[in-house]
Amino acid sequence: MISKRVEKVPHSGIRAFFDLVLGMPEVISLGVGEPDFITPWRIREKAITALEEGITSYTSNKGLKALRQEISYSLEKKHSLRYDPEEEILITVGVSEALDLVLRTILDPKDKVIVVSPHYVAYPALVELNMGHVLYLETTLEEKFKINLTKLKRLLKENPKAIIFNYPANPTGVTYSRKELEAIAKELSKKDLLVITDEVYEDIVYKEKHVSFPSLKGMRDRVILLNGFSKGSAMTGFRVGYACGAPRIIQAMMKIHSFAIMCVPTISQIAAVQALRAEKDIQSMVKEYKRRRDFMVKELNRLGLITPRAEGAFYCFSSLEKYKVKGLDFAKRLLMEENVAVVPGSAFGARYDSFVRISYASSFDDLKEAIVRIERFLKKL
Repeated sequence: MISKRVEKVPHSGIRAFFDLVLGMPEVISLGVGEPDFITPWRIREKAITALEEGITSYTSNKGLKALRQEISYSLEKKHSLRYDPEEEILITVGVSEALDLVLRTILDPKDKVIVVSPHYVAYPALVELNMGHVLYLETTLEEKFKINLTKLKRLLKENPKAIIFNYPANPTGVTYSRKELEAIAKELSKKDLLVITDEVYEDIVYKEKHVSFPSLKGMRDRVILLNGFSKGSAMTGFRVGYACGAPRIIQAMMKIHSFAIMCVPTISQIAAVQALRAEKDIQSMVKEYKRRRDFMVKELNRLGLITPRAEGAFYCFSSLEKYKVKGLDFAKRLLMEENVAVVPGSAFGARYDSFVRISYASSFDDLKEAIVRIERFLKKL
């Protein structure tokens, strides 16, 4: 009874470890990509007030008008990007639904999609579930996990319909300067393809200001911009994302969304409006993430786990090459022997089986204790 395309898609490697951790309360979890901060009070308070006032009905399929207007204003303020809130912005159930919608909208069977790797687990899975074919643009530690233009040019010769990449990146923490993005845009502009950028970590950057891809010259109408509130605003459970792009594509996505979802929960959308006005709360969280990053990168490298300094997000992507152990074996043993959960690199692409992803979205005390346990474990290898 199960379709062949569904059966061949593997389960999420992240969730497999997360399910194990749920039954082990003593575990220090550095696995799931979720902020350890509680959603800021001013955002929660807005949701509580809306609920007390009985604002519990449907919104437009497009999403709450006030939220679409606030997103439009925010993008213009931060990136000089102008999107019509009526025709070019759609509110979705997280960024994951937005990505699924755009792929459902554009893909016909066997259409090719470039996925920059290591990648978030959903990217190739959703391409395959929508009957597309994945072309992996694999990056390496030596390339600092950034897009190699020679590799990109080679894949573009296969006439893909779209490319998916995110920055700051999960799992590597990599992001790009304006100059680097302009070089990528120059190559992409030579082909008739859709650029899908997942910029959900844009608020969590440590050095250079985030440059949104559609803000680059000539890119706006070639890009579907995906973003949301789960990471920067610590609103994972609220499940609010959005997509911005050309009216024809956004309206087609909305058609599917209206049949499958109807609309994002009203209370969550009201909270998201307030989140766009809570910049100080986000800045304080980012300051703490940076402190944790500096500590983890220093300590992991001291232990011989080669770990590039993340430029954004809240992950370390660490090489196990020195210890000659595969990421899956490392993660299983570390969990069972030292009660520390990390994610094997193979969850983010088959060639990354000698890496692990370590999230530092945990308290500083937990991170310090995790390092003690990891060091103890490494001495046994």
